[in-house]
Amino acid sequence: MTRPGEEEAMDPEQELPRDERDPATERHPDERSPEQERHPDGSDPAAGERTFGALPPARGRAFARSWWGQAWLKALEDTALDGGQLKLGRRHARAGAVGAVSVRPGRITAVVQDSDHTRHRSDVLLQQLGAADWDRLLDLVADRAGHIAALLDRDMPPVLVEDASAAGIELLPGIGDLEAECSCGAWDHCAHTAALCYQLARLLDQDPFVLLLLRGRGERQLLDALQARSAARAAGPAGGAGAAGGERPGAGVPAAEAYAARDILPPLPAAPPPVAAPGVPPVLGGATPPAPGVAVAALEFLIGDAAGRARGLLADALSAGHPDDPLPPVLTPAQDAVRLAAAGPGEAISARLAAGSGRDARALALAVRAWELGGPAGLAVLEEDWTPEPEALARATGRLAAAWEDGEDRPQMRATRNRWTVAGGGAQLRHGRDGRWWPYRREDGQWAPAGPATDDPAGAWAVLSAEG
Repeated sequence: MTRPGEEEAMDPEQELPRDERDPATERHPDERSPEQERHPDGSDPAAGERTFGALPPARGRAFARSWWGQAWLKALEDTALDGGQLKLGRRHARAGAVGAVSVRPGRITAVVQDSDHTRHRSDVLLQQLGAADWDRLLDLVADRAGHIAALLDRDMPPVLVEDASAAGIELLPGIGDLEAECSCGAWDHCAHTAALCYQLARLLDQDPFVLLLLRGRGERQLLDALQARSAARAAGPAGGAGAAGGERPGAGVPAAEAYAARDILPPLPAAPPPVAAPGVPPVLGGATPPAPGVAVAALEFLIGDAAGRARGLLADALSAGHPDDPLPPVLTPAQDAVRLAAAGPGEAISARLAAGSGRDARALALAVRAWELGGPAGLAVLEEDWTPEPEALARATGRLAAAWEDGEDRPQMRATRNRWTVAGGGAQLRHGRDGRWWPYRREDGQWAPAGPATDDPAGAWAVLSAEG
């Protein structure tokens, strides 16, 4: 007996002839259509039925490559009593004699054509899982996002079958589980039901949901049930599995599991529309005096700033290039104070920002200028004094030396860490951590930014020369 996945030698002269008519399109006079058949419990199988068109001949390849497809064929070969019928069934399936295959809970059906063009309706039955079994299976699948992701990728992980078996649920058929019915009158598996089983193994390779449909639940029904369970658990500890299991409410799940379960989670709401302008902050004055120490004007300013930032974040999130944009830098309180002061909140609020960030009014004004010229990077160049690595320092020195052409008057410069200062003058070039050059000029005894950054030190020097 040939085992699943093994090939047997085919004699081309023994291949079965095909009638020009598709056997799937015509029924045997004695057969009933799948739509006319009902389960013993009265349910309509057509509601969960899938029909697969006749597959092309399968010469020179194994019927099942997946481990679960091979397990299906092992159940057939362990159950059938006549190895000769199995061998003939493989020839039928290989020659393309199996018509369209109907799969519904508990039953698969197809019309199989013999070499003499006689057609037989063949059915293979597999017991469905009970309601309690499905509840346990859905619970264990919902608990493991990896199971869901594997099924959606048309994979049947062994651990899923093992988990189900540990819960008392057998997903794959075993010996004696595949019951045969055929209009040829055979009481055991005949060549026709064997051919149907071999053909179904090819379908199982492509989609393990076919097996789950045979066990009683279709793909859409399964995913809807899993989505309902996920939504119920996400609703909170009230009646949730997390509360029953003693997990900390709101602990969440790993990002990888949440991403894997994306196709069964409730859909996200529609994106909000763009906002033309930030909302007007409320007026906090009135008959009730503010609490001691609360500056109403400063609070109103912060509310307006929050509205403006929210609008900017929303506009960025709705932009086409948002997924490719880098994340904005996280500002320290001292940096955020400069950002707020750059909005021109007035002297009183600016004084509070200066004091809160450890600056005096002049230092805050210089910081605001640096922020306006270069944001966080410009502020860092103003306030940070750092030494480049030797290789970076050598490159910067070389670029600075090349900023003047041969024969051109080159000022004498004194290098101190990342700063090059003109000897006896009030001009300075600063090298930023991003490799750009910033022009600085001496003002009232302090170095102040004189212009935006450039990639070339010659450009930064041109700003200082123009101002001089």
